[in-house]
Amino acid sequence: MKTKLSINLMLILSFFFLYNCSSDDSPSNNNNQSNEVEIMQIEDQAESGTWRITSYIDSGQDETNDFNGYNFTFNANGTLMADNGNMTINGNWSVTDDSNSNDDNPSSDIDFNIAFASPPEFAELTDDWDVVSHSNTRIVLIDVSGGNGGTDNLVFERN
Repeated sequence: MKTKLSINLMLILSFFFLYNCSSDDSPSNNNNQSNEVEIMQIEDQAESGTWRITSYIDSGQDETNDFNGYNFTFNANGTLMADNGNMTINGNWSVTDDSNSNDDNPSSDIDFNIAFASPPEFAELTDDWDVVSHSNTRIVLIDVSGGNGGTDNLVFERN
C-alpha cells in the first residue's frame, strides 16, 4: 500500500512538473528569435552601400521627386545621412521589434524607424515604418496613419 501510494504521488508530481515547465521552443520565443534574426538581416542590408528613394507615396500623393538625387547612407551607429553632392541632411535610424505593440499593420512585427528634424520634406519621412519586404537591393516600407487612416509607402533601392 505504501509503495503504491509513493508511486502514485511520484506520477502526480512528475505530471505536474512536466505540465508546468516551459520550453524555449514555445511559439512566442520562436517568433522573437525569428524577429531578432530578421532585424539583424535588415540592419546588415541597410548598412551595405548607399540607397535612393524610388517611391514615396504620402496618403496617395506621389512625392518621390522631393528626394531625387539624394543618396542615403544607413550607418552602423544609428546615424542616417542623405547627400545630393551639395547638401547633407543628417538623421537617425533603427530597426526594432514591435511585436508587443498595438500596431496599425499586424502583419509586420518589425519597424524601420527613420527620424529627420528638417527640412520639411525629409521630416515627413520621420516615422516607425512597418517592413513589408527587404532584400540586398530593395527595402519596402509602409505606414498606416492612426489619425487620418492615410497610408504612406516608401521604397529604398540600393545604388
